[in-house]
Amino acid sequence: MTNQSLRKRFGLSDRSGNTVSQIISAAAEQGLINIDPGAPDSRKYARYIPAWA
Repeated sequence: MTNQSLRKRFGLSDRSGNTVSQIISAAAEQGLINIDPGAPDSRKYARYIPAWA
């Protein structure tokens, strides 16, 4: 999952990127998602996977 894919999944505009980033950060803090180890190091291109995966 990426910021862009989550916006697309929920039908949000590109302007909603900041809100989606906050949601992703909150989910990561709660341990629900983790950074994909195969993703680039850049936060701009970060990908996330479910914690159970």
